[in-house]
Amino acid sequence: MEQILRNLFLFLSKNKSMTKAAKKYGLRFGASRFVAGKSLEMASAVIADLNRKGLAVTIDYLGEFIEDEKEARKMADQCIEAIRMIARNSLESQLSLKLTSMGLDLSERVVMNNMRRILDEAKAHQVFVTLDMEDFPRCNPTLDVFKNLKAEYNELGTVIQAYLYRTEKDIEELNEYHPNLRLVKGAYKESREVAFSEKNDVDENFKKIIKKHLLNGNYTAVATHDDKIIDYTRELVKEHGIPDDQYEFQMLYGIRNEKQLELVKEGYKVRVYVPYGTDWYGYFMRRLAERPANIAFVLKGLFKK
Repeated sequence: MEQILRNLFLFLSKNKSMTKAAKKYGLRFGASRFVAGKSLEMASAVIADLNRKGLAVTIDYLGEFIEDEKEARKMADQCIEAIRMIARNSLESQLSLKLTSMGLDLSERVVMNNMRRILDEAKAHQVFVTLDMEDFPRCNPTLDVFKNLKAEYNELGTVIQAYLYRTEKDIEELNEYHPNLRLVKGAYKESREVAFSEKNDVDENFKKIIKKHLLNGNYTAVATHDDKIIDYTRELVKEHGIPDDQYEFQMLYGIRNEKQLELVKEGYKVRVYVPYGTDWYGYFMRRLAERPANIAFVLKGLFKK
């Protein structure tokens, strides 16, 4: 049943009609639990509150299905405003973005122009930027953009997904860039031809790439809500004497809040992924797919309306 629900929500996450409807009707039916609000001002208040609790942040202006150059430029403008807001308010926050929202599907010229605008601003304000990883067909294009821009900008990282067969090879090939990587299990529906289908296989590959990237001496963000992966990482860094400034844990806004604070109290760096904006539908559906238990929060929202 859990797998059926996961597949359903992943299917719904790519529905353009539902995305447009969600923009129209706003953050209803439980989505506000996982999204910081519609505006940058609302997100800023959330970040400040998380910082006061000892949590670092990476902020993401939500956007998918970008279909023209003008819209991609507007998305880049929003990212630039977010960087300025972070600097203006002295917030402990980075920026995350999806390259499809910057024009990855339109042309190399569009995406590279938008990214250079963003990274010039990030460099000026010393704000780190992470390129989120999307579905499998966009894996190579995303890594190509990362490699090209990493030669020009230090304030840049990307994401590697443990459920793909190619992941270990990607870790090896990226090592020459000494990259700051966010390691995740993966949240898209992929075929058995390119991705592990069994949870145990994904978990084992996740552990493998965490160990490889850390022992390569690179900064590692372990993005997970799984206690077993968290415990594995804690034991690994202790066993190998890995310094605290070489890794962090990352979790999503609205999920396992108590665990986030618990890890902070234990002395670990924890960064919360905080999305905001009106284009929340695809992100929200993937959160439901990742943890069917989240559906309970949606049902509560429905009954409150």
